[in-house]
Amino acid sequence: MSRNIRRLMNSTEPPQTFSDGSPASSLQEGGTIVSLDNGMLAVRRKHKGIVFKSTMSRDGNEIIDRKLTTSELEYKRKFVDYRTFNHNFSADLPAAKRYIPWKEDAISTSDVPNTAYLTPFKMICEKLLIKLNASDNSVDITFGVERVDDGDATSDVVATYTHTSTFSGNTATIVKNSDWSASPVIPANGLASLTIQAASTDLTDGDDYNFYVTSVWKTFIEI
Repeated sequence: MSRNIRRLMNSTEPPQTFSDGSPASSLQEGGTIVSLDNGMLAVRRKHKGIVFKSTMSRDGNEIIDRKLTTSELEYKRKFVDYRTFNHNFSADLPAAKRYIPWKEDAISTSDVPNTAYLTPFKMICEKLLIKLNASDNSVDITFGVERVDDGDATSDVVATYTHTSTFSGNTATIVKNSDWSASPVIPANGLASLTIQAASTDLTDGDDYNFYVTSVWKTFIEI
């Protein structure tokens, strides 16, 4: 037996296989650990000091622990995504409910085409971002999510949020999902609307305020 072969044999640890929850750090070179991770069979193998992991599924579901990088991705049936919409407008804001636009730059006293969005999928308002070009003089402002269900003609209030502190000029205020009075869910084929109402007429001084508004929706897409 040559000297090089003996050196190789002496420097290589025998393969190991564990299935009893032993940590990956206990692996020797060439060793293998088999375990259940989140209901999936995970196989870890140590090669040149690095532990590699592969998973096997029994039901077709896959879990990616970190970032997924792909040059091409196609969805075949359904997936969850996040969509953003622009609702900017300029106006004096009276002490009455107004509907925020989904297109064009105009609020409305009623739910009309430019202030409603026909939802092709179930959607949940995850964030509402609002920025004014000036301070709002500490006027309480209530934002609302409304919907008209498919086959119905009545607009129902889904959730509201009242901002009770001053909007700082040119500084974004973020309304999160958990800030709403109820879960802001719009079903598929419904009409979604956003509303705004000031508690006083302090924002009707003749100088239009610029409202920069963006909504972020968790969208359950089914092809």
